[in-house]
Amino acid sequence: MASLKVAVLDDYQKLSETPFERVRSSGYEVTIFTNTLLPYNHPSTPQDAKDALVKRLEPFDIISSMRERTPFPAELINRLPNLKLLLTTGGRNASINVEACTARGVPVAGTTAEKHGPDSTTQHCVALILALARNIPQDDASMKSGGWQTTFATGLAGNVFGTIGLGRLGVSVSRIMSIAFGMKIVAWSTNLTQEAADEKAKAAGLPVVDENGEKTFKVVSRDELFRSADVVSVQVVLSDRSRGLITADDLGKMKKSALFINTARGPIVNEDDLLAAARAGSIRGIGLDVYEIEPLPKDNEWRTTKWGEAGRSQVVLTPHMGYVEEDNITVMYQQQVENILRWKRGETMATVYSDSGY
Repeated sequence: MASLKVAVLDDYQKLSETPFERVRSSGYEVTIFTNTLLPYNHPSTPQDAKDALVKRLEPFDIISSMRERTPFPAELINRLPNLKLLLTTGGRNASINVEACTARGVPVAGTTAEKHGPDSTTQHCVALILALARNIPQDDASMKSGGWQTTFATGLAGNVFGTIGLGRLGVSVSRIMSIAFGMKIVAWSTNLTQEAADEKAKAAGLPVVDENGEKTFKVVSRDELFRSADVVSVQVVLSDRSRGLITADDLGKMKKSALFINTARGPIVNEDDLLAAARAGSIRGIGLDVYEIEPLPKDNEWRTTKWGEAGRSQVVLTPHMGYVEEDNITVMYQQQVENILRWKRGETMATVYSDSGY
């Protein structure tokens, strides 16, 4: 009987090699891919690129995917006749069409990870805010090229932090900006109420009302958040409702001195509108960890423009590093390997997906 073939996708740092030795020693043939091909489901992806992705994946019985790297829409799933098991990372993955897998009899299983507070994405979001506010990348480049001071830093203390979304990450980042930097927190999302925000403040160990009698997490209108905030941070989940949520109308209301941060998902923000704001320098700085297409193409305007010059906004870019910590990724791969071995033994796998958010 031929050994089953396993593909490990998008392992940029090759962290899967050691965990997946257990699978190899159990008789599986494992192939690790360190690059990501164009997404099958993006409107700009040409047919030949879709076919190239199918050609890569078609031979494999088991596919180990990394959340938010290679999407699996129904059309792609239905073009993989050998697929028997699809693995991913995290407790949910909106880029997998689970219904299409279920119709094919292909189980989908994720992972769970111990939550440390503040978690990896929270830390990365705060790091982007500080990098922009304190001109860290620009000053580093200046020092290394023989220069010295070039501009002013932006103080955060006493200023307004606006969070679009007040879920787990919105609360976590807001708590840090409040306690560590004394920022005033304002929040908005489609169904957020002040009562819910008060409960979230209490759960985070914060008073409902600060020493000035103001709500610690103050719910405001969308318009007020963009007009009043000195830092705007995107912290909502990508869905059909939130896709393209933030537009030129919102960005045009921001202060010229404000910072805009997105560590959630690229498509939540209209990229053309954000690029236009950056070109015009209508806001001081933009920090991005997520993009419309990932990996970000080398010829993309975010990569090729000399930001911070000729009136353009300062821009700090990172390559979707919000969740990429060695310990986290290693544990995820270990849990995927355990799921493969459970599946082989006919046992119940951990974190089996039952429906689709795609």
